[in-house]
Amino acid sequence: MSTLRIFRKKPDDLGFFGKLGFYLFLIIGALISVFPFYWMFVVGTNDKGAVFHVPPLLTVGDQFFHNFKRVLEKADFFQALGNSLFVSSAVTLSVVFFCTLAGYAFAKYEFPLKNGLFIFVIATLIVPQQLGVLPTYVIMAKLHWIDSYKALIVPAMVNAFGIFWMRQYISTAVPTELIEAGRIDGGGHFRIFWKIAVPVITPAMATLGILNFMTVWNDFFWPLVVLKNKEHYTIQLALQQLFTTRDGLDYGMIMSATFTATLPLLIVFLLFSRWVIAGLTSGAIKS
Repeated sequence: MSTLRIFRKKPDDLGFFGKLGFYLFLIIGALISVFPFYWMFVVGTNDKGAVFHVPPLLTVGDQFFHNFKRVLEKADFFQALGNSLFVSSAVTLSVVFFCTLAGYAFAKYEFPLKNGLFIFVIATLIVPQQLGVLPTYVIMAKLHWIDSYKALIVPAMVNAFGIFWMRQYISTAVPTELIEAGRIDGGGHFRIFWKIAVPVITPAMATLGILNFMTVWNDFFWPLVVLKNKEHYTIQLALQQLFTTRDGLDYGMIMSATFTATLPLLIVFLLFSRWVIAGLTSGAIKS
């Protein structure tokens, strides 16, 4: 029996040893996934020499608050954390809204040059981000948005991947018959979208939101280009400040800050994961 056939089966259909192997595989995979995060926390709770310990140190120390106090001395950590939270939330809400609207239009409406426009959107995915930095920077400079949150938010308010993702999901998840029934009942375009389509595509919207939030939160290059004032720094730029030291790298301090900066991502995932899992479960049932 191939691996693919095993994963297509339900756990109850695998027998005792099959179920044992299946859950053992999941446990090992979960431990491997969680270990880097745990080890980062362990290093953050010990002195800077813990990262070089052989074998790797696995016990939690008592230096976390001492290390984090040094973080606050070198960078305005909580200000940067708030900046990243604001920018990431604003961009994510915008991307989910506009990409869902665009994906819905491409999936369920007919209009001139529809296929050509969609191909153009897909083609932008192959263009490296770095090629767009210079023209985008010039536009931001012309608008006098350099060193402002607008330079981080506005260029990222919609993206090609989000449109493609939502279009593909809506094409199969939202029956055309439901939309036609809404039109017969006298519903307008936006009302049909909001009342009929959105409740069905919530899992895809949640997945897009999580992916986009993580992307914006982890972005280092573009904020480095457009931000000058340290009061506007995002969390990634604040973490970069911890590497500029004459006394050598203090990995305990760096890991304590990195661990804290990762927590919002875990919280966002836990808040929206049930919608993602619901979408995956729904797809499994349909298949």
